[in-house]
Amino acid sequence: SAVILWPRGPERRLLRNLGELQELKEQNVPFWLRITGMGQPHLIRDALERCHIPMVFAPLVLDTPQSTRVDSIGDVIAVVLHRLRFSRDPLNLVSDQVSMLLTHNCLISIEEAPSGEPFASLTDWLLHKTPIAGADDLDDLLHYMVDNILDGIFPMLEQMANRLDDLEEAALRDPRPRVLTRAYQLRANLRRIRQQLWPLRHQILLFLRQNQPVMGPDGLLGFQEMAQNVDQIFDSCEILRHQCDAVTEAHMASTGNRMNQIMKTLTIVSTIFAPLTFIAGIYGMNFDNMPELHWRYGYMASLVLMGAIATTQAIYLWRRGWFEDWTAPRR
Repeated sequence: SAVILWPRGPERRLLRNLGELQELKEQNVPFWLRITGMGQPHLIRDALERCHIPMVFAPLVLDTPQSTRVDSIGDVIAVVLHRLRFSRDPLNLVSDQVSMLLTHNCLISIEEAPSGEPFASLTDWLLHKTPIAGADDLDDLLHYMVDNILDGIFPMLEQMANRLDDLEEAALRDPRPRVLTRAYQLRANLRRIRQQLWPLRHQILLFLRQNQPVMGPDGLLGFQEMAQNVDQIFDSCEILRHQCDAVTEAHMASTGNRMNQIMKTLTIVSTIFAPLTFIAGIYGMNFDNMPELHWRYGYMASLVLMGAIATTQAIYLWRRGWFEDWTAPRR
């Protein structure tokens, strides 16, 4: 499909074949060509050739996955980004490549995954812009498209932050292994987001120094704001990475507390039964000269003695606070 910027006003049109694209190019009218899906790379190559895009850009936009980049050769500017989104669970990150090519009177966007209405808000902005959009607005549209992709990352980071808050609380209340597994998965997603955006920090600065004639002052200002957005995303990812460390530390601390509680319980049991075992061991020996063996109430006396010792020790340990459960969930 294409959005044609006629002098009388923009028009949205579905192109059925490359002949209509050739006619549109011969009329020398600015337009935005939107290609969704990469199932027919030979048609995409023909479309690039009819739009006078050098074939050196063909592997850049057709081969997937490509690293994120901002590049320019001659009068053509190429931007390759990855639209990131969650599947059903914030733990699963999905990436779709989006390539954009800008030259005189022509903007081409190629999306790896087909979608019903690509960049719907930007299309509505072009169709209802006042004054009427023209060729000078294509460079603005390019950085708006990039901003649209980058702005979609901030809600994802907020969702991941809320998930990390829940995981940190779960690590303190019920430190199960799955909590640590989910924290590691979120850390892997953060690492992937950083890897996707890392090249932009340097390439945008190089691009701004080239003074491309295709880009107007508003477009260059938009790319400067884009660099600030990338820095904000990196700072947010760094904060969330530290939050992942906090979840891991909370899990390890809770696990350590539980292990200490177990060892404390075993110690209490051993402390109480050690003297009882000692008494039972003495009177379990098979010696003839043991006066207590002939006592009439010797058995009951030994049981009373054992019970008194166990009760005394239990009261002593209870007063010392040994029976308090340090791992119990607290409101």
